[in-house]
Amino acid sequence: MAEALLRDLGGPRFEVTSSGYEPQEVNPIVVEALDLVGLKVAHPGPQPSVFDLFKAGRLFGYVISVCDYEHGQRCPLFPGVTERLSWSFPDPSTFTGSHNERLARVVEVWDAIQDSIEAWLETLSITPTHTRAKASQARKEVTK
Repeated sequence: MAEALLRDLGGPRFEVTSSGYEPQEVNPIVVEALDLVGLKVAHPGPQPSVFDLFKAGRLFGYVISVCDYEHGQRCPLFPGVTERLSWSFPDPSTFTGSHNERLARVVEVWDAIQDSIEAWLETLSITPTHTRAKASQARKEVTK
């Protein structure tokens, strides 16, 4: 979700890659929430592990981790000279309730991630490339 949002908000000035400590398939309800706002997951299959990226020699200027500390999720440490940002958000795989209730919570997390990305982009003097209208549309779709 964060990858799709940064691709959208940051535009072509960023090369965005998702990876994980324990990579897995993208949660289908996350894919559904992104579809509501017209965003797509670049690679819906299993994401590479942070170790795969390291072994491949990938270097990054920024590494943003979006782990769920409340549920004890482990965040990878990425080696190399880089600026690291660590943001904790609830993990959609832990959400319970009806489908629409879980989807509404995913949209809330989407909104919180968007807030964090926009605030970070401001520190870099970068204007996000789209408006909040997408979040409003997603909320309307979920409450139908």
